[in-house]
Amino acid sequence: MKLSKKETISYGLGAVGKDMVYMLSASYVLYYYQDILGVSAFAMGVILMAARIFDAFNDPVMGVIVAKTRTRWGRFRPWLLIGTCLNAVVLYLMFAAPPALSGNGLIAYAAVFYILWGVTYTMMDIPFWSMIPAFTEGGKERENLTTIARSCAGVGSALITVVTMICVPLLGRIGHSHMTEREIERYGFQWFALVVSILFVVLLVLTCINIKEKSTVDMEAPSIGQMFQALIKNDQAMTVVITIVLINCSLYITSNLLIYFFKYDIGGANWNAGYVLFNTFGGGVQILSMMLFYPLLRKLFSALQVFYVSFVMAVGGYAVLLIQMFMGVRNVYLLLIPGFFVFMAFGMLTVLTTVFLANTVDYGELKNSRRDESVIFSMQTFVVKLASGVAAMIASICLSISHISQDTSAAEAAAAGASSVAVLRMTMTVLPIAGLLIAVFIFTRKYMLTDEKLREITEELQRRKGDIR
Repeated sequence: MKLSKKETISYGLGAVGKDMVYMLSASYVLYYYQDILGVSAFAMGVILMAARIFDAFNDPVMGVIVAKTRTRWGRFRPWLLIGTCLNAVVLYLMFAAPPALSGNGLIAYAAVFYILWGVTYTMMDIPFWSMIPAFTEGGKERENLTTIARSCAGVGSALITVVTMICVPLLGRIGHSHMTEREIERYGFQWFALVVSILFVVLLVLTCINIKEKSTVDMEAPSIGQMFQALIKNDQAMTVVITIVLINCSLYITSNLLIYFFKYDIGGANWNAGYVLFNTFGGGVQILSMMLFYPLLRKLFSALQVFYVSFVMAVGGYAVLLIQMFMGVRNVYLLLIPGFFVFMAFGMLTVLTTVFLANTVDYGELKNSRRDESVIFSMQTFVVKLASGVAAMIASICLSISHISQDTSAAEAAAAGASSVAVLRMTMTVLPIAGLLIAVFIFTRKYMLTDEKLREITEELQRRKGDIR
């Protein structure tokens, strides 16, 4: 049976909810614990990076567990539902640290719940992406669904980017009067995490209800060693995975530090309004780039051409933003100009890297005589989380060097010495530029799956299957 619209929409909604949760953690857990609760930036950097290293072992283990699962509801949906419910609870608790905690107790609390968050997220994320072959017929249908789902995931991320700092102050003031700005943000994040957690569960339950695994699907359960070996043997998959790490690391460095730029560099009483406007604009551009700009450009150019155009846009946008920073530009509307190119580029790169990764599955089958969809996409999950961990560590080092902390008021930080804000500006622009340039250099030298090459691979695979019959 062909994939129905109901199944496609349900799967896309699940991707929206899943990445709402992910972006809330990736972009705001450092700010919540470092700036609001007072945990040292370096301690948070160590926690976030250590959790990602732990995921290096957790992700493939979960892939094996899912592959070996046999239930009347299938092998994927039980873990998807269990992982979603557990992750929603942990997410809320992670942003609801008890006020009585401080010092080492607060550091321990942050470490325990962030690691638990990673474990429970993996518990639902691995089966979510790995189940695609279980309810699609392969070929274009599978590729299209994967692209739609990744685009929907980007929408979920963009929504969090847009609404978080609108909702947090509003929710923080409910039932609380005469509080400081930091206390408002503390309670606001707690309530906002609860709202996101509930939406997350609702959307993934819809996915579980409306997606049915095909009974004819039978997947081999490879060992952890085989999983890594399959990726290493697929040089094109390795190239795309490395590119994804560098692209996402560049994006997450900026997203982690953007709120500090508006709060402590631009400063002023209305810093939050400027930050919200910038993020709202950027989130909207990201959504349009995935849903509108990319399809339009794809009709005119090849995927590789759109890919390189996106890189030029991102690097150019960052360069203009850096110049504006050191020219002392404070007008948020002028900052939106380079922001447009950066956000649009990252939106299209999100879709493109997913398409390129899907292409490497056919290449791997041709080269190694086996399809490793679940292996490759489970590794993508890991490398995206690795990128967020590396970015958080870099951001925490930046905050430590620039002496930006919760003890520095917005007005004082805005008037701080040039060296402090220079470190912040350079980290959130120059490092992403470097990451993107390295990514495009590696990709250009190693990636060879052009449209013509993919057609040749498809024809050869079809010929082999015909010979087998």
